[in-house]
Amino acid sequence: MGLTDLWLPILLSGVFVFIASSLIHMVFSGWHAGDYRPVPDQDRVQDALRPFNIPQGDYMLPRAGGMADMKTPEFQEKLKKGPVIVMTVFPNGDSGMGKPLALWFLFTVVVSIFAAYVAGRALGAGAEYLEVFRFAGTTAFVEYSLASWPMWIWYRRKLSTTIKDTIDRLIYGLITGGTFGWLWPQMMNGGM
Repeated sequence: MGLTDLWLPILLSGVFVFIASSLIHMVFSGWHAGDYRPVPDQDRVQDALRPFNIPQGDYMLPRAGGMADMKTPEFQEKLKKGPVIVMTVFPNGDSGMGKPLALWFLFTVVVSIFAAYVAGRALGAGAEYLEVFRFAGTTAFVEYSLASWPMWIWYRRKLSTTIKDTIDRLIYGLITGGTFGWLWPQMMNGGM
């Protein structure tokens, strides 16, 4: 089956996941409330960092110049003294939610396109609901969830945050699988 035969489940699953993620983060906001803690005495930390005018981007502190530098006594001392930080600097001011929400919706649609591709290659028109659900849902779950784990492995993100993210993404995979199963074409010409 081609992607054009699956345009409706692709689009609607993206919409449904977008709505579910909004509910998770707005209605059930306590679920992720402890993911990021405030820095102790954050006003003084901001005041101390402000003169550096750090541009938007991702940073490590301390940061070695290469693998050989990581083994030097000087770098090892910096690690011992701390703080050891991985951080993302955003632009100053309220950047709004419009662009991130639009990009998130686009991402949900891209995930659904890949789920449609896998399910469409594996199954034909008229496939059973549970078969469609299994292929599309599993593909979407893998796409949504696996990126969280390297953040825990390499950047020491909290395990509880990673597990909660994985549960959220399981919900997204189930929604995607359910939408595809519901709207799966029953005849080859895209008919229902």
